[in-house]
Amino acid sequence: MSLKEKIQVETKKAMQAKDRLKVSVLRMLMAAVFNKEKEKRIKLSKSEEDLKKLDELSKLTDEETTEVISSEVKKRKDSIEQYEKGNRQDLADQEKKELEILMEYLPEQMSEEEIRKLVKAEIEKLGASGPKDTGKVMGAAMSQLKGKAEGNLVNKIVQEELKQ
Repeated sequence: MSLKEKIQVETKKAMQAKDRLKVSVLRMLMAAVFNKEKEKRIKLSKSEEDLKKLDELSKLTDEETTEVISSEVKKRKDSIEQYEKGNRQDLADQEKKELEILMEYLPEQMSEEEIRKLVKAEIEKLGASGPKDTGKVMGAAMSQLKGKAEGNLVNKIVQEELKQ
């Protein structure tokens, strides 16, 4: 079962359980997934003529769906930060609840230790020697960490390791 199908099944279960918050969050997530599929379809329609093939090619892979979820998670985290700065704890709490639901659909997040090990290995493999190599190391590390770690944390660790 694909990640998209899992979300659809979970939406139906949440409806049956009358869990309004979860239904709302999952519907929002499915809308984001469908929007991404539309974007992909538009790009592909310029080169692909066969409609059946186009339908199949425009479906998101689990990795692409994970990217959409990560994007929604990032939006929630940014909102929480802004609401807390504005002393709107009620809204921040709502966003935190939504964030918890979204996190259920992401792969387990790696610990800082695991990320640091991977970053050190990439630095060694690439022969990176200083801050000027941050981009190379980030690209290599993020390709392996996609969906498993936040870019901000990875960037912080890469910069720390390249300063040593």
